[in-house]
Amino acid sequence: MMKRHDYILALLFLLVLALRLIPGGGEWYFSSFYPLVAKILGGVSSIFPFSISGVFYVLVSCLLVLYPIVAIAKYHTKKKIVLFMELRAILWLYVWFNLAWGINYMAPDFYHRTGIKPAKYDSQKLKAFANDYLVKLNESYCKINTIDEAKISRETVNAYKALSRKAGIHAPFCNSPKAKTMLLTPLYSKVGVLGSMGPFWSEFTLNGDLLPYEYANCWAHEYAHSLGIAREGEATFYAYLACTSSNDKAIRFSGYMSVLPYILRELYLTDEKAGEAFVAALRPEIKQLYNEHRAYWQAKYSRIIGGIQNFLLDSYLKSNNVKSGIHSYSEVVGLILSITK
Repeated sequence: MMKRHDYILALLFLLVLALRLIPGGGEWYFSSFYPLVAKILGGVSSIFPFSISGVFYVLVSCLLVLYPIVAIAKYHTKKKIVLFMELRAILWLYVWFNLAWGINYMAPDFYHRTGIKPAKYDSQKLKAFANDYLVKLNESYCKINTIDEAKISRETVNAYKALSRKAGIHAPFCNSPKAKTMLLTPLYSKVGVLGSMGPFWSEFTLNGDLLPYEYANCWAHEYAHSLGIAREGEATFYAYLACTSSNDKAIRFSGYMSVLPYILRELYLTDEKAGEAFVAALRPEIKQLYNEHRAYWQAKYSRIIGGIQNFLLDSYLKSNNVKSGIHSYSEVVGLILSITK
């Protein structure tokens, strides 16, 4: 027999379906509903000094696995009842995920939010941008040995305030947001995840193994997610804009370095000689840092676990209106070119 909370769950589930499927539902959620829920959940999660999302994931996973075993083996609960309880719990998680953040996937993309037209493929424009980018990357180089999160938070918040609506992103919901360290950092390093947005509690976490020069960009990337940007390519794009506009040289360098792999890939696909010329013109210090960076993360990476994670992430993104799946990360180059004159 259904109880009152089952009817509430059914209504919320129908609301989620309506927002995901009805034209304009995702746009309304992104612009009107999400800022409110993000402020509420963000306020709750900020009370805890540790990652409440990490603890939540562990507890929920354990409960979903252990409940059927204990209920059937110890209390001899009927399998149908156990199955119903499991289904109910999964539906509550689905509703919570979507209303707390997930429906942002249904919101209009950057081009529709801003009215900017996507850049058409143009090898000459790509090469011209790459040359300009190369100069700025080389000029911004500096050694980064420490992490000043307070400065990174302040600079990034100011940058997003400046970008705000004209760039199709919400203004910061609070003036001093903080990133938390991932609860299971060694595991995340094995699958190559450098940061994560906790949709259930509106908190963002960073991998504890991040190199100092990566930190500012990863912070800005995950913060973009916390402002409602669901697509990975867009989050990378906003982080690039936020970091490279900073007055702090270390933060600017972190921003320019963040898109180097994507620009190299596009150059080599377009014109191998252009790619080789680009690499030859890089500062020796940047080449060394780039190679050290790849070796550092490859040493921590597990092909088996990482392969499983990539498959799951790709499936997750495609099921949430991101047709290109994990390849959406590389869309950052097209976004940058779309605003390049």
